[in-house]
Amino acid sequence: MWTTAHLPEESTRPLNPNRQPVVPRPGRHRRPMSAPKPQKEKTPNRKKLWLTILAVVVILAILATAAYFIKVLIDTKYYFCKRSVKFIPIDRACDGKEDCTGGEDELTCVSEFTVNGTFPVRLLSVKSVLQVYSPSTGWKSVCSEGWTAEHTQTACKQLGYTYNPSSRTVPVEELPKLYTTGPFTTVRPGTGKTPVHQAISPRSRVCNSGSVVALSCSDCGKASSRERIVGGTDADIEDWPWQVSLLQGGKHVCGGALVAPQWVITAAHCFAGDNKLVTRWKVASGQSYLSLSGSYVDKIIINGHYDPASNDYDIAMMRLYSSISVGDTRRPACLPPAYFGLRDGASMTVTGWGFLEEDGKVSSQLQQATIPLIDRTKCSKPSVYGSLITERMICAGLMEGGVDACQGDSGGPLVHLTSSKHYLAGVVSWGVGCARRGKPGVYCNMEEMMNWVNTVMEKNP
Repeated sequence: MWTTAHLPEESTRPLNPNRQPVVPRPGRHRRPMSAPKPQKEKTPNRKKLWLTILAVVVILAILATAAYFIKVLIDTKYYFCKRSVKFIPIDRACDGKEDCTGGEDELTCVSEFTVNGTFPVRLLSVKSVLQVYSPSTGWKSVCSEGWTAEHTQTACKQLGYTYNPSSRTVPVEELPKLYTTGPFTTVRPGTGKTPVHQAISPRSRVCNSGSVVALSCSDCGKASSRERIVGGTDADIEDWPWQVSLLQGGKHVCGGALVAPQWVITAAHCFAGDNKLVTRWKVASGQSYLSLSGSYVDKIIINGHYDPASNDYDIAMMRLYSSISVGDTRRPACLPPAYFGLRDGASMTVTGWGFLEEDGKVSSQLQQATIPLIDRTKCSKPSVYGSLITERMICAGLMEGGVDACQGDSGGPLVHLTSSKHYLAGVVSWGVGCARRGKPGVYCNMEEMMNWVNTVMEKNP
């Protein structure tokens, strides 16, 4: 007999009558059940990003470096005419013929300058006594009476590099013997701003004060107190802060010497051949090691009397596009006064990055060597250089050889230390080989070149 089971009716009572019913609140939703992402998944993505950025930077650096060297290579072979948008062989630039539209390939070239007159102001001896020149009476020492600070400023400005100019008096008896008896002159009252050679009294006279004016126009020639040049030693630029490197296409070609914040003196022969385009040159300063970059050059002027066959008048001046900042590693050498008084055996120092041996390689670090001055009569002997030595040249080195300037040192400074200042006595010019016995180095004689140097600086302010 089948029986039927009765199920209890569904209750509407809550399972837990003690708990209040939950009333849903608007705006609040339960989050779906999903596993959170592990934190470690973000790290690989970040690494990929940085690696990508690094790769891009490296590629850009490689491309920039390649572009630079390609440009340097092109610049050594071709000149780019901007107006006509074309390249011409570099040897056709500065050849006297216009190959670019408007003749731009002939506009920024090495120029020549010849001086026929006498620069009217100079300093005499290491005491820096002021002298002025007139065609009728020659050189006159300036008496101290009537001299003012304004006259000092004006006179120093005429002489080029001016920094904290000052004057002092020197007793007449301390002048070089040739000038102890005159002629003398004085400045007229109220002429402080007049060029000093135009401010003097027209008549010669004795100095009533018994003294003459001496000038200090700059802080030139000061260096740290601390020799390759063949036979030399490593050097620091702080010891020779006037030393510069002349660069062409980022490559060291010659040396040079700062003589003012915007002026460099070097050798004329550095600009022979295809080296006449001013825009190809730069001047690196303030560094002990050779550099690939430097200051732009505005003008290059070589002495109009320069003779490539004999190396006579082997001097040139470079005007920088902007003045360098003078400091411990960049400072001009002092220009030599008249009657400098250098004698046979005087201690000289030559510096540069030139070859460490004949037919060798340039030095990456600045080199220095101390060598003696050789009297012209000795250097002019037939067994040495004979009649090749002119008044515009001086010789320095060891007659037994072993220490000398060499290729790459050309245009660099030969300095002499006097009264705590280094004076530019010579410019590396020529020689037979390097450090050979009986063949010392030959330098352009700066004392003989001062008339030209002062005129160039005055004509190109």
